[in-house]
Amino acid sequence: MDLALADKVVFITGASGGIGRALAQEFAAEGCRLALHGHARSAELTAWLARQPFADRALGLSADVSDPLQVDEAMAATVARFGRVDICVPNAGVWIPPPLPLHEVPVDRIRQSLDVNLLGALWTARAFFAALARTGPRPDGHGASLTFLGSTAGRFGEAGHADYAAAKAGLHGLMLSLKNEIVRLDPFGRVNMVQPGWTVTHMARPALSEPGVIAKVVSTMPMQQLGRARDVARAIVMLSSPAASRHVSGEALTIAGGMEGRLQWTAADVDEEAVRRRAQER
Repeated sequence: MDLALADKVVFITGASGGIGRALAQEFAAEGCRLALHGHARSAELTAWLARQPFADRALGLSADVSDPLQVDEAMAATVARFGRVDICVPNAGVWIPPPLPLHEVPVDRIRQSLDVNLLGALWTARAFFAALARTGPRPDGHGASLTFLGSTAGRFGEAGHADYAAAKAGLHGLMLSLKNEIVRLDPFGRVNMVQPGWTVTHMARPALSEPGVIAKVVSTMPMQQLGRARDVARAIVMLSSPAASRHVSGEALTIAGGMEGRLQWTAADVDEEAVRRRAQER
């Protein structure tokens, strides 16, 4: 199926690794032009990008997503290079260990969680909408697309990480608001969100390596498997497609193997090594 993404301009934050890097690869495979943002690992992103076959149609950017001015500048640099932005994926995020009850969570950690996970996504969406207001919609009717990276923590909660859960839950209200605003800038524009569960990325690997964690993680999932970065990325590509998802807006897609807020398995039912091995399979 032709997803009608060839030559579209995609702006991705948090592209230094994990889901962000998978997004870059999947959108590149569809023939998109890419604006790839990094911050703490921006040098690593630059080095990786230079080795990719799509480097000539990609732009590396460095910015702190918690600073709206830096986000605006990154978006402006993208428009200067490519002429417009068609698709925006505010993917940058942090999940800060260790698990702590809310009354023991340091104030600085709460502020960082909200600044990056919620406000960082809001500043990115704001910059994208401002760029869309300046350039106008595409003449071909292929509407602009914004897809937020939520989390099952925002849907089910996550004890010990209330700061993270609150930030991700806030994205749901933001998404529902902006899907009504984007059509004033582009009558075919769409805003959606994905909610990944536990996904094997550099951010999650330390926690997943702890004994017993995988069994606990999959205990609420009928499918005994962890998500892979490309599972999430491919869902976002589908939601961004004006061909596959032209009538999909205001939706939150959970990508978590059927996760529920109740136990499906006990620890004795889970073969941790088998689950870990399936996460490595291509």
